[in-house]
Amino acid sequence: MTPHPRLTILALAVSMFLGCGPAEAQQFSLPSLFSDGAVLQRETSAPVWGAAPVGMEVTVRGSWSDRVSTAVTDANGEWHTTIDTPQAGGPHELVFAGDGGVIMTLRDVYVGEVWVCSGQSNMEWTIDMTRRGYADDPSYGKMLAELDLPTLRVFDVAKRAALTPQSVCEAHWQACTPETLGRFSAVATFFGRRLQRELDVPIGLITTNWGGTVAEAWTSEESLWTLPDFHAALEAQRLMSDTTESAKDIRHEQGKLWWRDVDAGDVGISEGWMSSELDDTAWSTIDVPGLWEDATLPGVDGLVWFRREVEIPDAWRDRNLFVCLGPLDDMDTVWVNGEQIGGMMIPGVWQTPRVYPVAADVWKLGRNVIAVRVADTGGAGGFSGEPDVLRITETPVTNDRPSVTLSGEWRVRASTPALPAWPALPFHQNSPTALFNGMIAPLLPYAIRGAIWYQGESNRLQAAQYRRLFPALIADWRKHWQRGDFPFYFVQIAPYSYGGDDGEAAELREAQAFTAETVPNTGMVVTMDVGNPDDIHPTNKLDVGHRLARWALRETYGRDDIIAASPVFVRSTREGNALRLHFTHAEGLKTSDGRRPTHFEVAGADGAYVKARATIDGTTIVLTSVNVDEPREARYAWGAADEPNVVNGEGLPASSFRTDAPRAR
Repeated sequence: MTPHPRLTILALAVSMFLGCGPAEAQQFSLPSLFSDGAVLQRETSAPVWGAAPVGMEVTVRGSWSDRVSTAVTDANGEWHTTIDTPQAGGPHELVFAGDGGVIMTLRDVYVGEVWVCSGQSNMEWTIDMTRRGYADDPSYGKMLAELDLPTLRVFDVAKRAALTPQSVCEAHWQACTPETLGRFSAVATFFGRRLQRELDVPIGLITTNWGGTVAEAWTSEESLWTLPDFHAALEAQRLMSDTTESAKDIRHEQGKLWWRDVDAGDVGISEGWMSSELDDTAWSTIDVPGLWEDATLPGVDGLVWFRREVEIPDAWRDRNLFVCLGPLDDMDTVWVNGEQIGGMMIPGVWQTPRVYPVAADVWKLGRNVIAVRVADTGGAGGFSGEPDVLRITETPVTNDRPSVTLSGEWRVRASTPALPAWPALPFHQNSPTALFNGMIAPLLPYAIRGAIWYQGESNRLQAAQYRRLFPALIADWRKHWQRGDFPFYFVQIAPYSYGGDDGEAAELREAQAFTAETVPNTGMVVTMDVGNPDDIHPTNKLDVGHRLARWALRETYGRDDIIAASPVFVRSTREGNALRLHFTHAEGLKTSDGRRPTHFEVAGADGAYVKARATIDGTTIVLTSVNVDEPREARYAWGAADEPNVVNGEGLPASSFRTDAPRAR
């Protein structure tokens, strides 16, 4: 791994001094992974590191033992050591001492199982965002309300793209409670909840994800040099500055130019749609929160304006207030009474809750008008949070204080039908190595048990490349973490109606299945039955998290009574005018709806596929077609949005496949 730049680690508040000099204490710091509330991997030699004055001897001791680990700070002001962790349990303390005594004590530290949870938007998708998919299921809301799990903790890494490997990241450990879990990754949380329920140990989840990102961004430079496809991009990046500030400056300037052009073409700006005096009675109405494609403006991408009148009570006279809008997809600008009070003006923040302070002199007693302009560059657009999040309050973090709700009916009108592409930047979150450097390197070499991964949609058009890239990513992480071939379980992309897809989605699934077949200690979750052809972010993340947990429980924790694998096609045999398909992991093979198997096709010598009649026979499926006398090949669920019905006895669905695919065997 490329050496880290000199540590500029996020310093933590010193909890306790016992004879240590002030200067020595001020120069002592730890990465944010080591903080109050942390979860350490159990029964292992766990790396610990930090920064301190050059030449200082640092000792580390866990309260579970009298054994002390020692390190001496090197010429760069960095020190590294390891501590032996005990069986699962806690709370413990982690005590750091220097030449003059105790410098820092971390409290409320637990020892258990630690997993990295990474990927793009379907891993990033929060629990709050799943609620709309279970609106008619009261048991789901009840289950969330009962998720008060103080020893299930999440360390959510802030988004950061970087040109070189970084040693710091912004995050802190948070316990899973009904108040915090809404912001957590749904897949990761449900995975961790299932593990904790089965293992009865503390669980630490390190979530590091970014929607719309490609696998090469999560892979190190060292590994990408082994793949010729990325050489040109890597060479270009080497010519750039070796600091991220230059990239930020370029991004900022090009973003300003983009918004200047967008504002110039926005009729809402030219006609003053943010004004409190505007007559908006002719506008359409929409219930907020909600996505406008689901209601008033189907198929609209571009700029959409929302307006709402609110009454400010006399009790709030001369008070600074907060406008809380929840997440907005994609970017936004917000006005109160015609005065701009905030906005998120860069892409990739569609899951970030908007909380904007508003000075007292902006408000009027009685009638006020809030105007929100949302810029949507593709897919869904609008307010995606929960109703109780949208409000005006005196403080953004206390729900029991008086508030004025902003959920319900708003006026809505589209102003610009389409937006230009966001400027192509020389370096961004989808540049090769960008997220490995900014969001994986700072975690190394923290002791973990394994990783779960949900990504692939953004590499859909490069399936052949992904066949090599994805195994390279897994090998890359294992090499840099230095914990052997640790478990790596991942999710196959779900059915979705990609525009103009001609088999690319199925080929990407095939590349993922190839990885599961060829890379040791991996497992793939199939989602053919829990996707949504109309939504690339299906809301059923509960089953996805539980299926990932099945793999971990069986393969990592030795639970042979748990079935994790879906039916896997292995070979076909000709039997007269029929083709018999053979599967593994197919005990109890059946259909999920009790009907005949769907979405099978066969082809003869001409290679033209036609619909086939399928019959289950034990752990095989027999295909025939009146239009093909001698079937030679078959395929299953090859359409991007196909939702087939073949499952094994455990109810786990078969993946899409083709018999003439390049095979691992």
